Amino acid sequence: MIDTKSAAPVALNGACHCGAVQFTVTLTQGFASARRCTCSICRMRGAVAVTSTPADFRLTQGEDFVATYRFNTNTAEHHFCTVCGIYTHHKRRSNPNQLGVNVACLEGVSPFDFREVAVYDGQRHPADNSTHTTYDAGVLTFTPTE
Repeated sequence: MIDTKSAAPVALNGACHCGAVQFTVTLTQGFASARRCTCSICRMRGAVAVTSTPADFRLTQGEDFVATYRFNTNTAEHHFCTVCGIYTHHKRRSNPNQLGVNVACLEGVSPFDFREVAVYDGQRHPADNSTHTTYDAGVLTFTPTE
């Protein structure tokens, strides 16, 4: 299991499923930033994301294979591989100065390495509703069988 209590920065390599898109990234808040979200796209893709910044993320291969999907307010940019379709990272709507990076794309990391993952309330985004001031929607727990 991954230590989600440590917020020390972590540098890793990453790639999509087919390897066409490859990158290096520093997780600016380590694995403590691991989260899921309840917005429509996150709910459907089911990924665990960790935090980085545009300055700490560098594509090393496959820039031509990266496509971007935007919807609703067009603030968030969801990036994925055009060959295998895997979501690699996104620019966050909640903080456009941050990137969310798909942990399943990180070398040696699996979403099942996290015993608990915070779940953010993306359905009631604070930018859409001034009376809703929290992102807290709960905790997703993984308990492996012995």
